[in-house]
Amino acid sequence: MRMLEPGSRRFARLLREVRACRVCEAHLPNPPKPILLAAASATLMIVGQAPGRKVHETGIPWNDPSGDRLREWLKLEREVFYNSRRIAIIPAGFCYPGTGENGDLPPRPECAPLWHPRLRALLPHIKLTLLVGNYAQAYYLGDRMKSSVTETVRAYQEYLPEFLPLPHPSPRNRGWLKSNPWFEKKVIPQLRLLVSSALK
Repeated sequence: MRMLEPGSRRFARLLREVRACRVCEAHLPNPPKPILLAAASATLMIVGQAPGRKVHETGIPWNDPSGDRLREWLKLEREVFYNSRRIAIIPAGFCYPGTGENGDLPPRPECAPLWHPRLRALLPHIKLTLLVGNYAQAYYLGDRMKSSVTETVRAYQEYLPEFLPLPHPSPRNRGWLKSNPWFEKKVIPQLRLLVSSALK
């Protein structure tokens, strides 16, 4: 059996701690089930919002139509996308927050401040972090965000090389993609180049 390096051992211990988290249990519709995928060796990080119902049921991040579109944007096959040694998938909220009148509820606000700094500290090889959707952008960009997700994504070059903001790939955003053809024409080609470079 191959021995884990010290950094990998620390990260594996932290992952166990995250997956045992019960901090916001009283606010969740189901028992807590933190969902993330990462290893200390990852060079690309994807920060989404929170697991949806299907992801909660399967325990696999981005295992839904939103994930299909995201993988298409990145031009990555599932086996690469889910290779935790290369890609860390760490949402703003780790547990399914439930559904409201307009779709899934926002990620629980306790989650990212509690866990992201500790996780990032043990991910020393990250070259690029994709910020998918408003909640991921709000946490990582703060006052550097523009007036909307549209304008933040349009200004993506301002946040490189550390961050690259993206709209959420949800089927609900078909109208946004149709209204903003510049995203698929200009941003997607750059996204694919940057992701490919980060994974080398």
